[in-house]
Amino acid sequence: MTKKGEDGGSSILHGKYELGRLLGHGTFAKVYHARELQSGRSVAMKVVGKEKVVKVGMTEQIKREIAVMKMVKHPHIVELHEVMASKSNIYFAMELVRGGELFAKVTKGRLREDVARAYFQQLISAVDFCHSRGVYHRDLKPENLLVDENGDLKVTDFGLSAFGEHLRQDGLLHTTCGTPAYVAPEVIGKKGYDGSKADLWSCGVILYVLLAGFLPFQDDNIMVMYRKIYRGDFKCPPWFSPEARRLVTKLLDPNPSTRIPISKITESSWFKKSVPKSLVPKEEQEFDKEKAAKTRPPGTMNAFHIISLSEGFDLSPLFEEKRREEKEELRFATTRSASSVISRIEEAARAGKFSIKKSESRVNLQGEAAGRKGKLVIEAELFAVAPSVLMVEVKKDRGDTLEYNQFCRKELRPALKDIVWTSPGDDPLPD
Repeated sequence: MTKKGEDGGSSILHGKYELGRLLGHGTFAKVYHARELQSGRSVAMKVVGKEKVVKVGMTEQIKREIAVMKMVKHPHIVELHEVMASKSNIYFAMELVRGGELFAKVTKGRLREDVARAYFQQLISAVDFCHSRGVYHRDLKPENLLVDENGDLKVTDFGLSAFGEHLRQDGLLHTTCGTPAYVAPEVIGKKGYDGSKADLWSCGVILYVLLAGFLPFQDDNIMVMYRKIYRGDFKCPPWFSPEARRLVTKLLDPNPSTRIPISKITESSWFKKSVPKSLVPKEEQEFDKEKAAKTRPPGTMNAFHIISLSEGFDLSPLFEEKRREEKEELRFATTRSASSVISRIEEAARAGKFSIKKSESRVNLQGEAAGRKGKLVIEAELFAVAPSVLMVEVKKDRGDTLEYNQFCRKELRPALKDIVWTSPGDDPLPD
């Protein structure tokens, strides 16, 4: 690596990136603007000194941050492109988010309720995704929420995050961490805490700050502030709408066992108001699609439906990036009979421990055991697209997306593999 200057000049890193100006720095890291030489893509390059990390015992924390960021690929989480190292430094090549911190917007005053709602919806979308992967952020605050050039939220800084495997035998986390004004009362109490519930408390503080322009719990004396947090002692300003007041109060419930969960947050009238389509709970999107499907003749599809449902003609990647692990629908064509297809789906359902309800063109599967978001419910529907060709659409109706994808990968795909109609060279069931 040839280096010309740290703040103003440029340098070439590992023959891949040209480092530019310094964007910011913290206690243990500096962040530079960088350009990937091959593609010309701009990235943020976080540079962490190895010696400093080892000296303060942060090696495990850095390893954890790398592992977490590789796991959590989501539209509202800053993406880690790659990690490199030299003798003296660790380099994180990350998505460059140009809009700055959400904190900067709040310092100018409170946000309009509809703007605060949009940011909160995106925050909950990202947090829910992390929790579904067993990842708890543990330091959510406006300073760790960036805004891109399109005005979309991006969660960053997973340095204090924890995995599900960090739970002790009591099923709880025990490390006291986070920023005092945003930390949940059970974390202060040092008796162990549920990482997901602690994150939601922090989301409640963030929502309050966005709507009010100031913190719900603040005092020059930190012990006095902690007592207020422990009691849930705060007041909503008079300009909060009744619906916003109700949601904030349920989030800032000092009792974690009665604090509102994500499933109830997304159902609340305040949250659902003007929700962008990408953030509408999946169950509602599927219900809308089901209603639309009922307006067309059952068991038949026209050319437009065939094109729009075909994996090969799916135009959605032109408009939005849909990551493979987030897919909630599986579609394929087959020349087998409906009864043959249904028989294969039943075979997979029995292996996956589902109860089955069926008709001539539809199969409903319901998991026998409750998962992270209740019982998994899957619907398979068959459409005649030609005299000897069926289009089969399998989709999640209710439950957790990760559990649905695991069932598809382990049970359903193997059961269907040899009945899928493909063109030469096609993967019969693309992931």
